[in-house]
Amino acid sequence: HVALNNLQDAGAVASSAAAEIYGLNILAQDIQDDSDNITRFLVLAREPILPGIDRPFKTSIVFSLEEGPGILFKALAVFALRQINLSKIESRPLRKQPLRTSDDNSNRYFDYLFYVDFEASMADQNAQNALRHLKEFATFLRVLGSYPMDISMT
Repeated sequence: HVALNNLQDAGAVASSAAAEIYGLNILAQDIQDDSDNITRFLVLAREPILPGIDRPFKTSIVFSLEEGPGILFKALAVFALRQINLSKIESRPLRKQPLRTSDDNSNRYFDYLFYVDFEASMADQNAQNALRHLKEFATFLRVLGSYPMDISMT
């Protein structure tokens, strides 16, 4: 947007490769406050990126669970039982109904969405089986996408 519209009073946070491609000047480098930060970009394609044996894939999902003892453990175990490594687990309260009261009105608790990245592609039979198992007790499950791991543009 900055380059295409020749904006002189705006900037962009991007890789040095993007600056080179779009003919932009780099004003500052290494502006992150954590050198281990990883930025993820969304890639939209008309055709899917087919997983190959030459590179590992990662898949991102989001799901919700009913409240109950050990239910998150059970959800994560579907991956452990199939030797699928989890690289990210994040929880966020649901927006539409973040706080509920229990039946006896004594306890209040949050409903959560869980965002998980795991190291396998959707073409992997183990990943398909893990998600099929998770669907048995998840109240909601959506695959956000599968993509090659460790694609770096410096």
